[in-house]
Amino acid sequence: MSPANQTRESAMLILPRGTEAGLTWTLERQTLTIGRSPDCDVVLDDRQVSRFHARILWCDDHYEIEDLDSKNGTHLNGRDVLGSQRLRDGDEIQIALRFKLAFVDAGATAPLAFDGGARAGLRLDTATHQVWVNNKLLEPSLSAQQYRLLELIHQASGIVVRDDIVRAVWPDADEVGVSEQSIDALVRRLRERLAELDPEHQYIVTMRGHGFRFENRT
Repeated sequence: MSPANQTRESAMLILPRGTEAGLTWTLERQTLTIGRSPDCDVVLDDRQVSRFHARILWCDDHYEIEDLDSKNGTHLNGRDVLGSQRLRDGDEIQIALRFKLAFVDAGATAPLAFDGGARAGLRLDTATHQVWVNNKLLEPSLSAQQYRLLELIHQASGIVVRDDIVRAVWPDADEVGVSEQSIDALVRRLRERLAELDPEHQYIVTMRGHGFRFENRT
């Protein structure tokens, strides 16, 4: 069910991003569980999510959220959830740094779009190390080396030289000990992964004799 641009009679949760973006769960002044288990009300099938991860409950005249001793934590607007914390319209609930849920309170207007809505090109979520290409999540996730390389080139204001790549991707290695072939192989594998979602565009451009630069879709 897609979020409606209208005043809500009931509070709800919205999944604004990902392959299932637009999913909603209505809160009818009752307890709602979030986790990986199929017995949960909100099922988030990912190994970073605990079987029973978090719970939202109605308390007198408002909703509260609490973490259920999850392995990777629950966050409310970027802060760890400790004990029970009150939810307010527009709050962002982050589950294990993997899923972000928007809380829309009763009487509020659910927006048609959230940050991270449809947009062309590549973007990174540096908190979760997720990569989105043309608003599609790249799955499975990049390897640690692939992500470090992409983040380096993506954030650079110009050309990234090979010495910079060695320091960012292989921080414990001797620069002399990382071959040109190793760097080229890593760049090639990263390009192949990005091409899974956008085979028509080259995001990492080789500047012969210099290094690499990032070129996003415009």
